[in-house]
Amino acid sequence: MKITLESSSKKFKETFKKSGELTEQCQGIIPGGFSRRTFFYGPHAVFVERGDGAYIYTADGKKLLDMNNNYNVNILGHNHPNVTKALMEAIPKSYSFGNPNMDLENQLAKILVDRIDSIEKIKFSCSASESCHSAARLARGYTGKTKIAKMEGGYHGFTDTFEISAHPSPDRFPGPAERPIALPDTAGIPQNIIDNLVILKQNDLAACEKVLRENAHDLAAVFLELQSGAGGLVVLDKEFVTGIRAITEELGILLVIDETVTLRAGYGGLQGIYGVKPDITVMGKMIGGGIPIGAIGGSAEVFSVVDNDQVQISGTHHGHPLSMVGGIATMNTLTKEVFAELDKKSSRIINEVNTWAQSKNYPFMMYGGYGACIAYAFTDEPGREIKTHRDYWSYADEEKLQIYALEIATRGFFPVHRGQFSLSVPMTDDEITAFIETTKDIVDGILK
Repeated sequence: MKITLESSSKKFKETFKKSGELTEQCQGIIPGGFSRRTFFYGPHAVFVERGDGAYIYTADGKKLLDMNNNYNVNILGHNHPNVTKALMEAIPKSYSFGNPNMDLENQLAKILVDRIDSIEKIKFSCSASESCHSAARLARGYTGKTKIAKMEGGYHGFTDTFEISAHPSPDRFPGPAERPIALPDTAGIPQNIIDNLVILKQNDLAACEKVLRENAHDLAAVFLELQSGAGGLVVLDKEFVTGIRAITEELGILLVIDETVTLRAGYGGLQGIYGVKPDITVMGKMIGGGIPIGAIGGSAEVFSVVDNDQVQISGTHHGHPLSMVGGIATMNTLTKEVFAELDKKSSRIINEVNTWAQSKNYPFMMYGGYGACIAYAFTDEPGREIKTHRDYWSYADEEKLQIYALEIATRGFFPVHRGQFSLSVPMTDDEITAFIETTKDIVDGILK
């Protein structure tokens, strides 16, 4: 039987009926129903009661294989014994101080410094949004320049500096693709901040070089994600990134790589796989083991302006003991062997699904895979390449993406509804097989 948006929505509302009721109740007090706007999943959010291993258990009594994992945070799944044990040992000692708590910050900082070649110094915060903000301040303070550049479609948090040109769509494509114009994603951002943001085209080195050279005299830093996914998923070509690194070094512009998500790509992050060394790295999500955290790391030279207090970065909960404890336990669990197993799982899904889709000549694909973060897309034609976020929003079929997301949730798998999956360590080969076969069945139902 043909699967439609109407049939999938009806099935979703029936399956998660209590979640729908809870969403409605919460909207009376909290704008939108909850403090994270990304919780909405089609008709309403899916409320969860608990998580264990690779699964979440919803308020509706449903058990779902968690392929969202709090938007890539829970690389070890839920309630991992190493992390839980470390947190439970820390809590009785109290967990909020106006003092440094033992050497927890130093321990987590040392783990990250030892793993990531580009990092010599680190400052922690409470979120990656904060850390992107801190990285911009650091870059401006070090260079004495004002403007920041970022890729169109790149997401670096919700602060005024960066919630600009993060979610392009066909009706919001200001300027030509080679020279995008900065466009705020929300009201409330002052014009002077918009004017100080330079927007670049992903995977087009010639276009980027022209814009960077024109703005070099006032450009403090270029921010980029090696694999971005706030609206669709786009992977930057290694040659493009290497070229940007060379241009920024020549022009005296700092390169900031936002590894909030992609640090889970490998033992040394995705920058280690690409073989590129930025001046500043932004981190977050998994490095706190599920407890709120953010961090910036970089060379001792760039961080000298923080050491001498020329640039100030500080907050009440920065370096929070529970974030440090959760992060230490998580990072120590993530060995090179663990990363290799995750890569094997994501490669299997992408290869098997794409081979099947190609045999059917379906305009459906799975791609990405770095850090076991997989994107899926229904496009306008088989074999369509996604090189920029403009490509994604121009060629992806949003209605079919929504049908798939609703349908797979009712069948026991919970993805990121905007076209992505995030794998976790506890997932088994049998669960991966079940996911692949379920995907085939749904795509058949949509496209046949």
